[in-house]
Amino acid sequence: MRFSVLASGSSGNAIYIENDQHSFLVDAGLSGRKMEELFASIGKSMSNLDGILVTHEHSDHIKGLGIVARKHKVPIYANAKTWEAMDGLVGAIPVEQRFHFDMETVKTFGSIDIESFAVSHDAADPMFYVFHENGRKLALITDTGYVSDRMKGIIQASDAFVFESNHDVGMLQMGRYPWSVKRRILSDVGHVSNEDAAVAMSEVMAEKPTRIYLSHLSKDNNMKDLARMSVEQTLQSKGIIVGEYVDLLHTDANIPTELVIV
Repeated sequence: MRFSVLASGSSGNAIYIENDQHSFLVDAGLSGRKMEELFASIGKSMSNLDGILVTHEHSDHIKGLGIVARKHKVPIYANAKTWEAMDGLVGAIPVEQRFHFDMETVKTFGSIDIESFAVSHDAADPMFYVFHENGRKLALITDTGYVSDRMKGIIQASDAFVFESNHDVGMLQMGRYPWSVKRRILSDVGHVSNEDAAVAMSEVMAEKPTRIYLSHLSKDNNMKDLARMSVEQTLQSKGIIVGEYVDLLHTDANIPTELVIV
């Protein structure tokens, strides 16, 4: 199983996952043209996708969904409430491309099992995914106000994480956002801060080689180096030394990460 974080941030999100038989996209939150560019940059084509898995209906996750689905005739998977919330936002999706992926269930595609789980975010019925293959595990978790014990149990001991590290609390509190927006981001249905993300990471990692991709960084209330420093310091305070068996990696709003094996 291989994956690349094609784009991550408030301007758009998309993650590509494949093995030798199947390929998937989680979210399509950028324009159709930009999605084409991102796929080309990792040497892949959207015409080969077996499905697009939707996490929730916010525009930074579905902006290009309708265009990509219609152009490439890709099956779309989302839960019932998300389908309802997307109505009118993604244009007409042919009925033969509309599939339901219920919350807290597993779908199997060849040797890949895809597990859905609930997160806490201000959307209709937001959920993320864990990909399992041959004992290897890739967990995707962003857009959540906190990481519950149930979420931790589901993502526990993954070999790779795409983990939200959205904001630095100090930057957010001192920044230009209206208080209503700050309150929403800091709430239980907002986004996870660098420090809170790191605490959750420390509780779900196993003592084995693990890649953690810091994702969904706010362009106004975070910086890559700050996120890494904050996460690394918090992990160290929990007895986890980055570089021993844990690698912290950046994601970007416009540049895909390297396509790597889980």
